[in-house]
Amino acid sequence: MNVELDRHWENQSAVNEFVLLGFREHPMLFFAAFLAIYLTVLLGNGLVVIVTTRDPALHTPMYFFLRSLSGLEVCYTSVTLPRMISSLATGDHSISLEACASQMFFLLFLGGAECFLLGAMSYDRYLAICLPLRYMTIMNQRMLIGLVSGCFILSLPMQLVQIGLIFSLPFCGPHEMDHFFCDIPPVLSLACADLYTNKLVVYMENVIFVLAPFVLILTSYVRITKTILHMPSVMGRRKAFSTCSSHVIVVSLFYGSAMLVYLRPKTTDSIKVDKLLSLLYTVAIPLCNPLIYTLRNKEVKAALKRLLSNK
Repeated sequence: MNVELDRHWENQSAVNEFVLLGFREHPMLFFAAFLAIYLTVLLGNGLVVIVTTRDPALHTPMYFFLRSLSGLEVCYTSVTLPRMISSLATGDHSISLEACASQMFFLLFLGGAECFLLGAMSYDRYLAICLPLRYMTIMNQRMLIGLVSGCFILSLPMQLVQIGLIFSLPFCGPHEMDHFFCDIPPVLSLACADLYTNKLVVYMENVIFVLAPFVLILTSYVRITKTILHMPSVMGRRKAFSTCSSHVIVVSLFYGSAMLVYLRPKTTDSIKVDKLLSLLYTVAIPLCNPLIYTLRNKEVKAALKRLLSNK
C-alpha cells in the first residue's frame, strides 16, 4: 500500500511544467501579428471605454453594458496574448503548473462573466424594445451595477471548483500541449487519472455558463423580433433592428465558437481544431468588438468625433 502511494505521489510530481507548442513555426511572423492584434485590442476597446465614459450623451444603460464588455475584453485578451507574445519573442514555451492554473482560472472566470454579460445585454435590449415605458424605471443605476457585478460574482465559485479539480489530478505523462494557452481540453488530455468527475463538472459548467445564457438570449430576441415586426413605422423597425444587430453578431461568434470547443464530442483531432477555434473567441472577437459596435453605431461615431475635435 505504501509503495503504491509513493508511486502515486512520485508520478504526480513528475511533471511540474507544461510546454505550449502554440505557433512555433515562423515565430517572428506570429510575434508581429499577435503584437499588432493585442495593441489594436487595447486601443479599440480602450477607446470605447473612454468615449462612452466621457460623453454624457452615452450615459445610458446600453452603453454602460458596452463599456463593461470592452473593459472585460481588455482583461480577457491580457490573460493569453502577452504570454504568447513573450514566448514567441524568447523561444521559451514552458509554463509552470501554478502559472498554468492561474491562466486557466482567469480565462474561465472572465469567459464565464462574459457569457452572463452578453445575456444581461440581451435582457437590456428586450426591456428597451418590448417595455419602453418601463425601461428607465427598471434599468436604473442600481440595477445596472447589480447585473454587471453579478456576472462576475456568479462566475467566481464555479471556476474555483473547476481549477481545484483539474490541478489536483496527477500529470505523469507527456507535458507538451498543442495549444497556445492553458485550456481545459488540452490540460485534461495530459492527466493520467480517471476524468469522469472532471468531465461531469465541465458539462455542468457548460450548461450554466453557455446554454443557460444562450437560452435567455434566444428567448429575448424571439420576443424582440415579434415586437419589432408589429411596429407600424418602417424607420422604427430599422432603428430597433440596428440597435440589436451588433449584439447578435457578437453573440453568434462568441457562443458559436465556445459551443464547438466545449460541447461537441471529442475526437483524435479535437485538440488541433480547438486551438484554431479558440483563436476566434480569445483573439478575433475582442479585436472585432469595437469595430462591430462603433462602425454600425452613429451615436458612438458622433461621440468619437466630438472627443477628437475637443482634443
